[in-house]
Amino acid sequence: MLKWRKNMLIKPIITEKAVAEMPHNRYYFRVATGANKTEIKKAVEKLFAVNVTAVQTATMPGKKYRSGRRWMIRQRADWKKAMVTLKEGQKIDLIEIPGVQPEK
Repeated sequence: MLKWRKNMLIKPIITEKAVAEMPHNRYYFRVATGANKTEIKKAVEKLFAVNVTAVQTATMPGKKYRSGRRWMIRQRADWKKAMVTLKEGQKIDLIEIPGVQPEK
């Protein structure tokens, strides 16, 4: 039995690369670090009512930054992203960017 986490999908990733992949039925999400591919697939299918064919995940290292009075080097927490591929002909309307056409 899968545990349902309320904040499994944290937010969609809207970058130049992610927007270029949208016409090819691929969407990027920032997800919880403990989430696995099966949980991500079920969460996307339940939330957006689409069929997911593939999920790829990557753990991104947190960036280093300097702060404080002595410019101490600190590091942000690592985070996880997921690339979700949908079934042909389906799309997520909430994330679609108007004016983006598929490449030919």
